[in-house]
Amino acid sequence: MQINLPEVVEEVRAAFMAYEKALVGNDVAALDGFFWADDKVLRYGLGENLYGHKEIAAFRAGRPAIDMSRELTRVVITTFGRDFATANCEYRRSQSGKLGRQSQSWARLPEGWRIVAAHVSWYQPT
Repeated sequence: MQINLPEVVEEVRAAFMAYEKALVGNDVAALDGFFWADDKVLRYGLGENLYGHKEIAAFRAGRPAIDMSRELTRVVITTFGRDFATANCEYRRSQSGKLGRQSQSWARLPEGWRIVAAHVSWYQPT
């Protein structure tokens, strides 16, 4: 298996950055499209565990768009072959200054790169 093929890393980075733009812009329709449209997709959030695309979409539709702007302080993308990748980042919320972490597993599916699992958490350095 080839790790971090440059062209695949760039594909995933482009998808990740498009997701980031949709996230800070609260583009709910675009955000829904980045997740695998399947019952097996999951997202563990700051205060919720979401199983399946329907739960993730319902969460996005009902979430208040507060303190959405953020600065990415570190991004690590690792690809495994041509069809699987992880994208991890650390960030600082612009308004509140809160620090957070986000992990995503991406898979190349027939419809393109999609998030198949995600986890978001706050971070307090010790």
